[in-house]
Amino acid sequence: MGIRTVSEYVQFYLGLSMQNSISLLSFVNNEKLVLKHKLENKKLEKEPMLQGLKLLDELANEIHNIGESVVLEKYAK
Repeated sequence: MGIRTVSEYVQFYLGLSMQNSISLLSFVNNEKLVLKHKLENKKLEKEPMLQGLKLLDELANEIHNIGESVVLEKYAK
């Protein structure tokens, strides 16, 4: 897994140019589901996926606490 920070997740989302069709929170929730499914694969290394889930939880909490538009503004470069 190449994403190591919350900021990198937001940059990845912005790079996909999906802001008009999918909210950041929906994207975060979808990414969490993907990682949880990957955790079920016994051949994959678990630690990077667990770290990704932790980052996504942090991002989801931040979105709930301060709002999606503020989070996007905070991490947009």
